[in-house]
Amino acid sequence: MPILHWLNKDQAVKTAKQSAYRLLEEVPDLSYGDQNTENMLIQGDNLEALKALIPFYAGKVKCIYIDPPYNTKSAFEHYDDNLEHSQWLSLMYPRLELLRELLSEDGSIWVSIDDNEAHYLKVIMDEVFGRRNFISKIIWQKVFSPKNSARHFSVDHDYLIVYGKDSNKWLPNPLPRTDKQNKAYKNPDSDPRGVWMSDNLTARNSYSLGIYTVTTPSGRIIDGPPPGTYWRISKVKLEEMDQDNRIWWGKDGDGVPRQKRFLSEVKDGRVPQTFWPYEEVGHTQEAKKEAVLLLSSDVFGTPKPERLIERVLHIASNEGDLILDSFLGSATTAAVAHKMNRRYIGIELGEHAKTHCQPRLKKVIDGEQGGISKAVNWQGGYGFRFFKLGQTVFDEYGVLNTDIKFPTLAAHIWYAETRTPLAPKSDSPFLGIHDGKAYFLLYNGILGDKRPQGGNVLTSKVLGHLLQIKEHNGPMVIYGETSRLGPSRLLQNNITFKQIPYDVSAL
Repeated sequence: MPILHWLNKDQAVKTAKQSAYRLLEEVPDLSYGDQNTENMLIQGDNLEALKALIPFYAGKVKCIYIDPPYNTKSAFEHYDDNLEHSQWLSLMYPRLELLRELLSEDGSIWVSIDDNEAHYLKVIMDEVFGRRNFISKIIWQKVFSPKNSARHFSVDHDYLIVYGKDSNKWLPNPLPRTDKQNKAYKNPDSDPRGVWMSDNLTARNSYSLGIYTVTTPSGRIIDGPPPGTYWRISKVKLEEMDQDNRIWWGKDGDGVPRQKRFLSEVKDGRVPQTFWPYEEVGHTQEAKKEAVLLLSSDVFGTPKPERLIERVLHIASNEGDLILDSFLGSATTAAVAHKMNRRYIGIELGEHAKTHCQPRLKKVIDGEQGGISKAVNWQGGYGFRFFKLGQTVFDEYGVLNTDIKFPTLAAHIWYAETRTPLAPKSDSPFLGIHDGKAYFLLYNGILGDKRPQGGNVLTSKVLGHLLQIKEHNGPMVIYGETSRLGPSRLLQNNITFKQIPYDVSAL
């Protein structure tokens, strides 16, 4: 498979692994609504924020939508969009790597982009996600009138590039049928099965039983299908369908046979198409009007309309699924996910996480009626929790931060060992079993002994207590500050002991 090379790519490939692993600290004063919610708004660099999410959410995100800087050589107020091409690629590559880890096996990622970087983005996404997992490139008609000031062409569209974590496991939800589609169905013969439309019975594909004469109800003989075509069904099948009044011969009974397809028998939805006109999903001016109404402060230069994000989330997710946007901008994705009863995580850099995203989501919870609110009957409710990036888990020398709490270290160790997120648990040294191996963590006095090193040392008594918590006959991995059991005793009990902090590896 061809891959893309650029200045500093070697460093970009290492960036995700070398990025600091930080804690997430809640800011209660900026959280709003139901505080038992899983919805998260995170302020901070999205590379470090994504890294912080991995031990808890790897493989759990059903749909990722991002609208990164387009690199259009125009300076936006909130983003420096005039990035050198190689810098842009180095920005995107490590973030795509982390996003892939967070995506569920049946999940999909959607990236808004324009022609400046679309083709380069496609190549690096082939590398990160695998070429076979490319699903489609969707054209969004973003404007409703041409720009007469354009030097060459008036650009009418952007793209959404779509990949699956595993394209064989991802399936789109069908879109609702439109009134325009349903109006094509009539009932000129008053068929009791309701309205229908006629469909061609010929095809160009060769069919061994597809050449025969047909006699119309008026008595006219049709020698066969038009030259170069075949009847799509056999003569026996045609006669059976005619007996069931499923063949339309025209108003006078003298036409070429056509199949009647009843609206009552058509699937409820329609297959998503790759061209999305602004009449269906909105345009940039609509997006700016929505943002102006919802935000008292100035708005981003390139917001997306809520109807566009609604379609993405409708196709790619169901109620209760987890949505992620790591370039949250003016919080459109989070707002739409909230109204559509999806869980979400939004990440935004700088103060506008507070000045744009947080106020908009507060208004959503309070029941604002802009965007898609009326279409989905949004009445308000639920909540979100606001987080910022906290201290690093490891210092510059790779040594574990002693202020780290038990749940955080447990999630980190479990992910480092198994590459799966740790399910929420009550305080227990037993973390779980993976591939037949049981994992335990002795840390921060988890066994109830709060003295220095109390309960954090593996002794015969502590081992007995661990086996009372979870009896296990297979191999065990036990993390602790030190072990009083000798090598032969560890081998006898099939135990691998790992010392904190030295054997705790960074992700």
